[in-house]
Amino acid sequence: MKTTQWPNVTLRELTLDDAEDRYQWCKDKEVTQHLNMPDKYPPFSREETQNWIDMCINKTNGYEQKAIITEDGKHIGWIDLKNIDRMNKHAELGVAIGDKTYWGKGYGLAAMREMLQWGFEELGLNKIWLRVEVDNEQAIKSYKRIGYVEEGILRQDRLRNGEFVDRLRMSILREEFFNEESGPSKVS
Repeated sequence: MKTTQWPNVTLRELTLDDAEDRYQWCKDKEVTQHLNMPDKYPPFSREETQNWIDMCINKTNGYEQKAIITEDGKHIGWIDLKNIDRMNKHAELGVAIGDKTYWGKGYGLAAMREMLQWGFEELGLNKIWLRVEVDNEQAIKSYKRIGYVEEGILRQDRLRNGEFVDRLRMSILREEFFNEESGPSKVS
């Protein structure tokens, strides 16, 4: 089985300096097409974006959100765990590479690997799940590469551009992540 190494990324705490990048990325409809955002343009004002980042920094919105940083120090997106259920030890993952020059190069997978490891080790989670629109085939393929499995279809789960779309719920268990034959730092 052929394996390739993912790019090196760092997940760091958000800062208010990240707000302008986020605001610009969210103005790009291609970036936000599959993200759960308000049906308006732009989805958030600059001030709303700054307020959101501030809530993430101060941990007042239930999100454990991190900035995705490349090996050369460039901020390219964000990743988070939300809907954290500490009693049942699971949470929902969300990820976005806002800088499109980094799309399709493994940066999202590398960030997911780091966040999954953090969620399983630091938060003691047993399962990390996500929701992805059924027509987002590239994302589904990527999630399967890292070890996510399909749990089922959430019918008409998101209102997108005035129409309801189905989403696929996928998850990965702690034991699956750490017992992958290729290990958490490789893909096949």
